[in-house]
Amino acid sequence: MVDTVTLLDSIRLILGLIILLYASYTDVRTRKASNMLWVIMAITGSILIAIQYFNPGFENLYILIFIPIMFGLVYLLFQLGLVFGGADAKALMAIAILVPTQPQISQIPIWGQSYMPAAWTIFSNSLILFLAIPFGMFIYNVFKRNIKFPYCLLGYRMKISKARNKFVWPLEKLVEGKRKFAYMPKGYETDEEFDEFEKNNIDEIWITPKIPFMIPLLIGFVFTFILGDLLATFMQLLI
Repeated sequence: MVDTVTLLDSIRLILGLIILLYASYTDVRTRKASNMLWVIMAITGSILIAIQYFNPGFENLYILIFIPIMFGLVYLLFQLGLVFGGADAKALMAIAILVPTQPQISQIPIWGQSYMPAAWTIFSNSLILFLAIPFGMFIYNVFKRNIKFPYCLLGYRMKISKARNKFVWPLEKLVEGKRKFAYMPKGYETDEEFDEFEKNNIDEIWITPKIPFMIPLLIGFVFTFILGDLLATFMQLLI
């Protein structure tokens, strides 16, 4: 017979997976995610907490104090620009309510539970996956035979005519007629940058895709349930 805590964690996994999958889809298509998704996640998470609270299997009640702490931390990171958008911040806050304690479903997570709040584990897992993107970019450019540092770690070459209709930023800018590395256009505007290249008969440049953080967040969420805390596991291997 499945115990109540395992059942509730299974519901958390399924609900979080559905919502984050849909949010990732809309984020990729439109770079937006509906606020209603996080409202649903937070309300359902609150109901699950209430059910678990009245269940004898709910241990370590003090961990709930980390929900407002996580709210404050996410808000701070957002103000510092370390959380990439409003939807990402709201998603992390809703996740803090949905998954207040480290999940445990049968024999998973495989690498064991973390001592950190689950929402922090999900966030750190997501950051690790996000920071792995340069490696993927490099492998892609190796196959394309476009190896130029640091461009090949951050993006790839694309025709300007195509880039105008994509969610991308130019990795280059023109300074006195010379092409220079630039991670982000001034004021986040790209049309003027593209116009300047075309005026100088340049039709292909290095670009970096605007990768939604929602995708690493989705994968980090799943990894937390299935594998566990990636950072803690790596640290244990190094010690």
